[in-house]
Amino acid sequence: MTRLPQTGWLADGKRLHLQDGPIDLIVEARAGEANVRAAYEAAIRRFTGLLDALCEELPELRRAAHPANCTLQGVVARRMHAAVAPFAATHFITPMAAVAGAVAEEVLGAMTQAAPLDRAYVNNGGDIALHLAHGEQFAVGLVDHPGMPRLIGKTVIHAGDPSRGVATSGRHGRSFSLGIADAVTVLARTAAQADAAATIIANAVDLPGHRLIVRRAAKDIQPDSDLGERLVTRAVGRLSPRDVAVALEAGATEARALLAAGLIEGAAIHLQGETVAVALDDIEHAAPQLLSRAIAPTEIESLLHA
Repeated sequence: MTRLPQTGWLADGKRLHLQDGPIDLIVEARAGEANVRAAYEAAIRRFTGLLDALCEELPELRRAAHPANCTLQGVVARRMHAAVAPFAATHFITPMAAVAGAVAEEVLGAMTQAAPLDRAYVNNGGDIALHLAHGEQFAVGLVDHPGMPRLIGKTVIHAGDPSRGVATSGRHGRSFSLGIADAVTVLARTAAQADAAATIIANAVDLPGHRLIVRRAAKDIQPDSDLGERLVTRAVGRLSPRDVAVALEAGATEARALLAAGLIEGAAIHLQGETVAVALDDIEHAAPQLLSRAIAPTEIESLLHA
């Protein structure tokens, strides 16, 4: 029997909250009242049972992706594979690297098919799928630590831009990281592509063998982790300015390669208070009072999208 997700509304009464197991969505649509209602109803319908379908293929989703062959059956599972496949020939990556973005895309797709919308987004723990009609825009908040987010700046996606997906990865996020980045935010054509690329770039921000970096095998922390014996970052000491610069440049080099390959539209890479941006020249830095304290994710959304 398919279990029903938990549904509710955020305090403003405009944003829908959907939760099922580890999947936690914030959904907003803007249009006429009837269209917004139809979009939210479609989001709830599509979200129901989505996690169950992914769990049926979980063993395969946790295996290293093949760059060309896909045996997965579900539409979301296949979207996850398609997002990571461009990296699979040269990196270890599983479809799980794109799960949050792929889920956000699927729910957003159901909404836009149900009704014409001016603007809509589905935010899956910071991985965001966007819909922008002509003349609309979306402000993307940049944080330097997903676990204790501070709004350090923002960039704006306009309807005429190719980006329709945003994702943030790093060692403080919900998933393990092979690198030491505090946060990597990526803009790409889809949320699933942004999710996969953010993982790759975050892994590249690294100082292999550095004495101040503590690593453990992923399976020793989470026995069913798709990373298995691979060493994931658990702690990073205070690095010298030179070490920070070296690690950031390693990530920026990876980001520039993905930009040249058409796999991303831009990235912002954060490590110990320093930021490197790739193809994001219009970042507006946050006001000092927002830099001085941690901000709840829903508060960040309110500041950006009111």
